[in-house]
Amino acid sequence: MSVGWPTLARLCLVNAAIGGLAALPVNLFNRLMTVELALPALLPGLLVALHYGVQLTRPVWGHRSDAKGGRTPFILGGMAVVGAGVLGAAWGIAVAEASVQWALAIWALSYIAIGLGIGAAGTSFLALLASASGARKGGVATTAWLFLIAGAIAASIGTGVALEPYSPDRLVVVVGTVVSIAFLLCVIATWRVEARVPETAAPHDTPLVVALRTTWADPIARRFTGFVFLSILAFYLSELIFEPFAGHVHGLGPEDSTKLSGGKDGAALVGMIGAGVLSQLRIGTLRFWAVAGCAMSALGLLGLGAGLPLVPSTVALGLGNGLFVVGAVGSMMQLAAAHSQATGTRMGVFGAAQAIAAGLAGLVATGMLDLTRLVLPDGAAYGVVFTFEAALFLLAAVVAARVMRRDDMTDDATLVPGE
Repeated sequence: MSVGWPTLARLCLVNAAIGGLAALPVNLFNRLMTVELALPALLPGLLVALHYGVQLTRPVWGHRSDAKGGRTPFILGGMAVVGAGVLGAAWGIAVAEASVQWALAIWALSYIAIGLGIGAAGTSFLALLASASGARKGGVATTAWLFLIAGAIAASIGTGVALEPYSPDRLVVVVGTVVSIAFLLCVIATWRVEARVPETAAPHDTPLVVALRTTWADPIARRFTGFVFLSILAFYLSELIFEPFAGHVHGLGPEDSTKLSGGKDGAALVGMIGAGVLSQLRIGTLRFWAVAGCAMSALGLLGLGAGLPLVPSTVALGLGNGLFVVGAVGSMMQLAAAHSQATGTRMGVFGAAQAIAAGLAGLVATGMLDLTRLVLPDGAAYGVVFTFEAALFLLAAVVAARVMRRDDMTDDATLVPGE
């Protein structure tokens, strides 16, 4: 038994809300701390690493979904916690104008809340979606990813427009509005959906430790966990320095750099849709899209680092990211969907690996940027970081070509979004 397409599409509004709220700490808040407040780039890197580190709780939420059910309360409760954290982070930026020490305490608590909320809501949403979708996991998961990107684009561009002219007080009002809209979308999305989904609890309520050991004992799952770590590390390296780069090197204001970030996400959306459609037409394999996406992302990053025109290089980076998602992340998540009684646990394990890589990427990128800016002009310092990321993407392309050789690992892979 599964629900119809209209209900599944409505449920995917949860992912739009997650994408919208998750985009603000990584993009806008990072830029405001680094440029407007003139704080070290390592600070937002540490905060984002904290938010990803807390998401190591994802296997707990996933296992709980497998064994107990009752996912809607965790989705809504998690989103309430995320919203409180995002609003608290925005308030901390306003407080930092008077006291950086108080702002640091507010930011630490806020980013912990963001990580906990995304871990609970995101993992529970994926488990509910898998239960509700029946045999249509490929199309449903692709829809969920589209909603995730669309939410990030809408929040980035909408916030950028609403922030004109920028002020810390205006930031709190705008972010509060975005948080309210996101939570309302989640209420609408989950309304009476779970009541129409059959019970999917694990028959013997397997303990968490046993479930994790079983997952790690699978050599395919273990191999893909390593691949996910490397590829996501490359994928996230530019996240925390992209908007500061637009401000420091190209002189863009907060509203313009936020719009540029939204444009990059839009290009990723186009790349993902294109690769997804072509894949359905049997044009290009998942391995091909993973390798092509890594290579195109590297070209975009090299263009940014070399001082080539900003918009074309940004579009190339976004398109490459979209292709990469279709090929690499889609293949990895198919492994989780193939184990119906452990889908949540496996999604949690892969999500934890993704969180570790994403958090480490923020620390590496911002720490490297701070060090290189001590001895190099801004343009050259950012160029070093972008070149390093491009090299990692090329390495990921080589790994994808080797790891994704076996057809039985990659055929009919589905896209399942990550936050």
